[in-house]
Amino acid sequence: MTEDFVNKVEASGILTIDLLDFKPKESSVGLDIADFLHLGLMLKEKEFKEKIIAFDSKAFSGKSVAIFCSSDAIVPSWAYMQLANSLTGIASHLDYCDVECLDLKIWQENIQNADLSQYQGEKVVVRAHQSIHPSLYILITQQLKGVAKTIMYGEAGLPKVITKN
Repeated sequence: MTEDFVNKVEASGILTIDLLDFKPKESSVGLDIADFLHLGLMLKEKEFKEKIIAFDSKAFSGKSVAIFCSSDAIVPSWAYMQLANSLTGIASHLDYCDVECLDLKIWQENIQNADLSQYQGEKVVVRAHQSIHPSLYILITQQLKGVAKTIMYGEAGLPKVITKN
């Protein structure tokens, strides 16, 4: 007795999106502006500008840089502009935030810039991962709305239907 094996998931026509495919390839690096301050606490303009000039910005070539201040110093906005000026055209991304936040922002950019035309009129399941930030699920839902026929969550074998268009 020969039985033909039928892959029900494949036969269902459901396409899968894995948000891990949009994750940035490299983690961002942090740059603490406190390292440019006098005793890490106060900004002395002449000393600050000298440190910016002596700063090896080439070490950040092609990297995503999260600029932050680890001390409770009051840092004028122009100081961040000065640091950004030395990294613009060298770093691939710059932002004032922590490293995790910048990684998330880049991940969101990758999703926003993705070509989702292959999902036009299709049934789509977004794979479930506990480690993925909820904002990414919100974003992919917004991106797929009006594109996909059906948006689901979980695994293709037992998805949770979110919406049918």
